Amino acid sequence: MARPRYYVTTPIYYPSADLHIGHAYTTVAADAITRFRRLQGYDAYFVTGTDEHSQKVERSAAEQGMGPQQFVDGIVAKIVPLWRALHIAYDDFIRTTEPRHVHAVGEIFKRIQANGDIYLGEYAGWYCTPCETFWLERQLDAGKCPDCKRQVELVREESYFFKLSKYQQRLLDHIAAHPDFIQPASRRNEMVSFIKQGLEDICVSRTKLNWGIPVPGDPKHVIYVWFDALANYITVLGWPPGGDLFQRYWPADVHLMGKEIVRFHAVIWPIILMALGLPLPKRVYGHGWLNLAGEKMSKSRGNVIDPIKLVEQYGVDAVRHFLLREVPFGADGDYSEEALIRRINVDLANDLGNLVHRTLAVLERFAGGRIPEPSAAADDGQLSRQLAATADQVAAAMDNLALQDATGAIFRLVGAANKYIDREAPWDLAKDPGRRERLHTVLYNLAETLRAVAVMLSPFLPEAPARIWQQLGLTADIAEATWRDAATWGLLEPGLAIQRGSPLFPRIEIEAPKAVAQTALPEAAGALLDIEAFRQVDLRTAVVVEAERVQGADKLLRLQVTLAGEERQIVAGIAEHYRPEDLIGKSVVVVANLKPAKIRGLESRGMLLAASDATGLAVLTPDRPVVSGSEVK
Repeated sequence: MARPRYYVTTPIYYPSADLHIGHAYTTVAADAITRFRRLQGYDAYFVTGTDEHSQKVERSAAEQGMGPQQFVDGIVAKIVPLWRALHIAYDDFIRTTEPRHVHAVGEIFKRIQANGDIYLGEYAGWYCTPCETFWLERQLDAGKCPDCKRQVELVREESYFFKLSKYQQRLLDHIAAHPDFIQPASRRNEMVSFIKQGLEDICVSRTKLNWGIPVPGDPKHVIYVWFDALANYITVLGWPPGGDLFQRYWPADVHLMGKEIVRFHAVIWPIILMALGLPLPKRVYGHGWLNLAGEKMSKSRGNVIDPIKLVEQYGVDAVRHFLLREVPFGADGDYSEEALIRRINVDLANDLGNLVHRTLAVLERFAGGRIPEPSAAADDGQLSRQLAATADQVAAAMDNLALQDATGAIFRLVGAANKYIDREAPWDLAKDPGRRERLHTVLYNLAETLRAVAVMLSPFLPEAPARIWQQLGLTADIAEATWRDAATWGLLEPGLAIQRGSPLFPRIEIEAPKAVAQTALPEAAGALLDIEAFRQVDLRTAVVVEAERVQGADKLLRLQVTLAGEERQIVAGIAEHYRPEDLIGKSVVVVANLKPAKIRGLESRGMLLAASDATGLAVLTPDRPVVSGSEVK
């Protein structure tokens, strides 16, 4: 039986300057969607590329003293390594200067002209070069481009026009009949309002440019960049004449883009297709902007972030996770390095990395480093039920392109597994030989959850899932796993020898600003503490995994604790109040950023917090299970 098909596109990007994190946002999303569909068994096809014929590119090249082709070749030479660094697994990369595209666009122009939908006239109006957009006088915002707020130029020239107005009602009827055609709903409402104001026939050629595709039969005209660029979604599939790829994948399942270019894709592009007699794409999705300090990133403004540098510093999984998890996909969001580090620490280090570390540690300690045999009679089904619910939630979210909801559902499962360790306390189960079946079942459940989580995360994180499988002792290639494998409980084979490795995501410590770091703490007891001075103290939860008395020291215990996937040794003066065995598995609060100290020859990295009164000393613990490494505020 033939597999279902799924075709995903990004916009093709202007190579007028190096791409930034905003471009990566769209492309990572498209890649994750494609990978997820492949995981579900779809024959998925993913295309991206570059839009190289434009006045913007021509001017940028001239400023560099280059010809346009030489200029765009240099930019494209940087884009391909960028997508490689982000593990973008596209199937084709289309450039509008390629012969296959140039020939096809000329044929599209001729066919629409032959239908009577393109005619020769004269254009007089306002043109925004950065946006490559024509505007009427009434559409300007205080005399400037209503989109980018920059200066426009008065243009008067002979031009070919495309009859948008002829198709206005037909397009409105299509939108009404297909509510999911333009998403999210806010974009659909904007487009419907725009169309109902009345569509004007648009200029689709320029005579004052040399850089572009000549109009067939009238080479003094160059085809307007948007008419040229939009065609890439079918020219990349070999249309015309419409070979195997076109028959196989068209119409597109989703065109992904930033919200500023939805109008071109939801108005001009569908009408081009109508004029050609071709099916319309199933969905046009305009996501929000990833802003910097509240402003849209722009190459021309210079307020951009280089994703290559982020990948080099934080890793590809961290960058992709931030882009997919931080902001609801249809809404605007802000990038900051602080937000990126927080997302790494909270989700990847404290939650996922901590779960992997703790699970492998208890498997090593209580099951000889092998996946134990579970017992159905000893299983309460908590994690298996949550896994089934998570699989349904992720699939539903991905159908709606709610990427944040999909990743959020997976990390709720990770959080549930961390709480499961705290609640089931395998270190306590191990003390009772009569509860051995329960212990082995708990350990199996944790490992099996990790196996399924790794598969679920594979569309979003390209590296960590394979490392999780390797540490669980799995030798199969995770790339061969399916969504059924992720959603099915009990596939992990007992007896596998785990391969415990280094922490997946070490926690990133943020240094306090110098002015804060030099703030003197008050010496007198009861003195008021400045909030900035207090913020220097990093209080975190940790879990005790080992405890023993320090030889020759009646008051000291040596504790081994896990803190967000990292093991630390702490020497604490609590031996007169606690037996070592009573502390194992206990969640405690520690000062995480204390300088290491040597106590009785042992390095102590942190301080355990405790309260004392007339009745003795009490170690501070959270009043409910929390993930190791959680910040104490």
